[in-house]
Amino acid sequence: MTAASPQLLARVAGIARRASGEILEVYAGGELAATAKADASPLTAADVRAHRLIVDALRELAPDVPVLSEESVHTPFAQRSLWRRYWLVDPLDGTREFLSRNGEFTVNIALVEGHAPSLGVVHVPVTDTSYRGLPGTGAWRQRGGGEPEPIQVAERTGAPLRVAGSRSHRGDSLDAFLARVGPHELLPLGSALKFCLIAEGGADVYPRLSPTSEWDTAAAHAVVTAAGGTVCRLDGAPLEYNTREALLNPSFVAFGPRDRDWLAMLEPVP
Repeated sequence: MTAASPQLLARVAGIARRASGEILEVYAGGELAATAKADASPLTAADVRAHRLIVDALRELAPDVPVLSEESVHTPFAQRSLWRRYWLVDPLDGTREFLSRNGEFTVNIALVEGHAPSLGVVHVPVTDTSYRGLPGTGAWRQRGGGEPEPIQVAERTGAPLRVAGSRSHRGDSLDAFLARVGPHELLPLGSALKFCLIAEGGADVYPRLSPTSEWDTAAAHAVVTAAGGTVCRLDGAPLEYNTREALLNPSFVAFGPRDRDWLAMLEPVP
């Protein structure tokens, strides 16, 4: 059961929801402690507990499919390049938001095939909301134990333009983009929630001009694409996965409406 399908999507959503339960147990347990990883990013007990649950569950679900998680020992590209499909996981996306207790953190699980996500689930632990995407089939949002409801990106931009942006990372490049777009509303959010806002039509565009890792984006990339949106590099080429040793993304943009030339707006300022 490793081909992307509605049935597999539902199983993966269940795993993400169970991992969210592990995270919430830590979140409700008093003072939140973190240690620094080699790249200086924070690591908490919630990251570790969610990672273990997800990896074990995915290996049980699909023993023949490798799992690459942010909290795994990373596999060299010489080996990864042989993978036809694999799971790409961020067990707790938005650890800084988790530590600040603002609720804007997610569990991200994607199935990647041919350098593109073919299935993605983003689960929001605090609201018990699941965003699911199966590119070519559809995207859905499920709140708690309710029925999944279809979602899609906005068809046209309105006024003001709605721009999703990182709560933790903002720089001169984003400010230059905002100066070009005219009247706008900046919607700061943590984690993969920015993509989800695009997918459900709550924002028009999300430019990401500062570093991200592939596990930060793959699941939500699938959701946006499945909802009718686009995620691409600033040169218009697809945002791809597992193409080199480094697991860092280039700058990219995610958008729903196609009535603006987003790439022209993101060209370097002279």
